[in-house]
Amino acid sequence: MTTATHLFNGLKILDLSSVLAGPSVASFFAEMGAEVLKVESLQGDVTRTWFAQGEDLGSTSAYYQSVNHHKKVITLDLLQDRKNLDELIALSDILIHNFKFGDDIKFQLSEPEIRAVNPHIIIASIKGFENDHQRVAYDVVLQAETGFMSINGEKNSDPLKMPVAFMDVLAAHQLKEGVLCALYHRLKTGKGSTLHCSLEMAGIASLMNQGSIYLKSKIVPKANGSLHPTICPYGEILTFRDGEKIVLAVGSQRQFIDLCAVLSVPELSNDPRFIDNISRVNHRLELQQILEKASMPMEWDKVHPLLLAKKVPFGKIKSIDEVIENAQEIGGIEVDRETKTPFIKSIAFELKAL
Repeated sequence: MTTATHLFNGLKILDLSSVLAGPSVASFFAEMGAEVLKVESLQGDVTRTWFAQGEDLGSTSAYYQSVNHHKKVITLDLLQDRKNLDELIALSDILIHNFKFGDDIKFQLSEPEIRAVNPHIIIASIKGFENDHQRVAYDVVLQAETGFMSINGEKNSDPLKMPVAFMDVLAAHQLKEGVLCALYHRLKTGKGSTLHCSLEMAGIASLMNQGSIYLKSKIVPKANGSLHPTICPYGEILTFRDGEKIVLAVGSQRQFIDLCAVLSVPELSNDPRFIDNISRVNHRLELQQILEKASMPMEWDKVHPLLLAKKVPFGKIKSIDEVIENAQEIGGIEVDRETKTPFIKSIAFELKAL
């Protein structure tokens, strides 16, 4: 994968944020060539100490490293080192922060105070809730409050958090897009902008078809494991004799017919219970049991090329080590210029700048 990593050369970003969402926005711009200075309190970003079991406690946590690459890091007391901070603000194009409610006033870093130092700066901030400014908010809180925990998990199971801080990830993407819009606005007008994104709004905006189902039909979506609410077999998992597992994403009649042929159950495609998609949705448990019974005696190495040849959509369920190994092969891993540690690139698009 090739990406124009020089597009933001000369852009100066002051990263006053901590944890995940704000720092990941700054890291995106750093990967694209911007000069990012991360300012931490004397105690340091709290995620420096968020170690997973088995990590080297004498190093910086993997959590911190995941969203703080290609940055120069300094420590400042925002109350005592005001002169130094103002000098940094005056030189910056973008300031990113996620201050708790009232901290912008405490640190004398409200919008008017920042603009008094640099009128053209872009101020980008992350917060938890859209209107409840005083409420402390972490990712799992917003996964609960925006409905994601209610639709995640197996049918009839307890609500379940997704194992990545997706509310932070979603909010970071929203803020990143907002900053790009602000840069375009400044390019046209020469003026700065102030923007913010809440984890709450980012989560709600990402409900997509699940939210639309309720808007249209007043049907409240429920947890249904990996199963798609309107397509079958889509999300069903098959296990093969050698223990390999795949998830199916069969979205057309032709794909279903070919799947049945590969699994040596061609008669299923003419069974009235499975004759079309809506019939399969209505009889998905029966279909799942039949497909599982068909796959169990088969070797994955023999089925794999047949599914590929027939263009039946599936995904092999990989462990993280398998994914990282593949990421290294396709250019998804980079080395931090400052710390020389590897990280997963946040840029997934290819861009050829002419």
